Amino acid sequence: MTGSKEYKQMKVGLAQIKPQKSDLQGNASKIRSMIADSTDDKDIRVFSEANLTGYFLEGGVSEAALSPEELMEVLGPPPSNCPDVVIGFYEKGKGGPFNSVAYLEPVSNQFKVKHIHRKLFLPTYGVFDESRFVRPGSEVASFSTKYGKIGLLICEDMWHSLPSTILALQGAELIIGVSASPARDFLKNGKGLPENLRRWDNLVPAIAMEHGIFVAVSQLVGSEGGKIFPGGSIVSSPEGSILTRAPLMEEGVTWTTLVSGAITRARTKTPLLSDLKTALPNLQRCLSELKGSSSTMENSTCPEIDPRIGSFGRDGIGNVDTIFGDESMLDLNLDLVQKALIEFIRDEVTRKRGFKKLVIGVSGGVDSSVSLYLAVAALGAENVLGIKMPYSTSSKESTEHADLVLKATGTQGNVIDISSSIDTYIKQYEEDLTSLRRGNLAARFRSLVLFDQSAKEGALPLGTGNKSERLLGYYTWHADDSPPINPLGDLFKTQVWSLARHLGIPEVVITKPASADLVVGVHDEDELGISYENADPILYWFLEGYKPEALKLQGFDCEQVDLVWRHLSKSHWKRELPTVAMMSSNAIGEYYLRPKDF
Repeated sequence: MTGSKEYKQMKVGLAQIKPQKSDLQGNASKIRSMIADSTDDKDIRVFSEANLTGYFLEGGVSEAALSPEELMEVLGPPPSNCPDVVIGFYEKGKGGPFNSVAYLEPVSNQFKVKHIHRKLFLPTYGVFDESRFVRPGSEVASFSTKYGKIGLLICEDMWHSLPSTILALQGAELIIGVSASPARDFLKNGKGLPENLRRWDNLVPAIAMEHGIFVAVSQLVGSEGGKIFPGGSIVSSPEGSILTRAPLMEEGVTWTTLVSGAITRARTKTPLLSDLKTALPNLQRCLSELKGSSSTMENSTCPEIDPRIGSFGRDGIGNVDTIFGDESMLDLNLDLVQKALIEFIRDEVTRKRGFKKLVIGVSGGVDSSVSLYLAVAALGAENVLGIKMPYSTSSKESTEHADLVLKATGTQGNVIDISSSIDTYIKQYEEDLTSLRRGNLAARFRSLVLFDQSAKEGALPLGTGNKSERLLGYYTWHADDSPPINPLGDLFKTQVWSLARHLGIPEVVITKPASADLVVGVHDEDELGISYENADPILYWFLEGYKPEALKLQGFDCEQVDLVWRHLSKSHWKRELPTVAMMSSNAIGEYYLRPKDF
């Protein structure tokens, strides 16, 4: 790396800390402590996107945003032997707020802002809604440091080719990216990484190889409102090899040494950047001709798409690489899922909500058993209370299996028989109560007991519902779905069974027919009209955007497809909060937007 002083190598640290949502002072204190751990031979420490406040702030962005001067103030004076610091934050002023990243140099008794980059591309799709709350930046520029020329980018800026290319053309030898990429798709064939990080593993080395530069990306770690940030920060060499990877789900700093000779070797072997500079005048002409021209898509004639099928892949039927009937898309990396869910419970219960204990209704079924095992792994058996709440029609088997998993985990189990309470209500007010209504009544009463016990114990209730039940609407509203956190809500039932085996839950609990045990002798399949083994793949493809006709054309049973579609379509309301009539311009959840953990 070059500059006013010649450096043959540079030590860069990828810093992963779990921010507490909107706790500016607390997060700054952790950052200051981590910076103070540096020694004389460390050069740059890189924190992640929005590391000062957390990422998903929504309408709270303006409250947490800082000016550059306030940023320096909150970080305080740099310690002795302090490296340069790169940190993501929400920036106010100058037409903002912006999602920004600052490069700070320690100068005497304060940090000095060397450069600020404001995020250009604001993702507004899926779980992202950035453009609603922050303004896009308008510039990308490399800048000189004592270690050479560096460029800064933020997350989706790196998913577009031009920002990195411009920085490389401007002479950047190192591009530092900061990111807050929520983990998703923990697939079995994912080589130990969630799919979002596998995408970064392809992207970062590709940028490095194309331009013959080093690229470092620091990823956020922690949990925010159910979105799990996995960490796993990486650095790529100019040859495209990943030099280092930070641990998943863990705080800490991972250091790597960048040797400047690698840039020369890479550019000599593959002079792509030199070739780009040669072709640049013609490319610039082509770009200038695009200015003001009509979009090619606007002038083209798009074929009509059959709304029954959708707009996916060739002929509107599906991606050409899709193999329908291959259920490997539901196979998970169970080690990684287990680690992620344990971290989720630990973060949400203790760090986000300030509880030390959990209460959980233990029914003897596989869902509550898996949740129990995860809770014990996260907080310890002494901090988990399992509550059995049998009704007079509950099977003996359910009680035995509940005792089995409580004993296996070493968890205390209390018994609260709800029979007399339910029966008193029925006898006095509703003697003609149907079995369905009685089942729902029992489910809601169990939720009432769970929350009251949580108040007594100073513990947080833990949910147990799985994704299949949620999508099919097969649960009692404001009962099974009422606990404030749920580790299983994004796992299909078949995936819960696999995770149960991975956790070592007794096989007898896993293999018995799934049942809510609300009506004697009635199992889930009896009421749903389809098994989870058949329903889950259909649900998966529906969530991927395929319509019923597409699945039928691919060989799925027509009656089963229609049945699952009806269950899915008629239960959307159960997956939302109660509908409130909007009467003002500051309606909660419509205009007044705050994340649940702000």
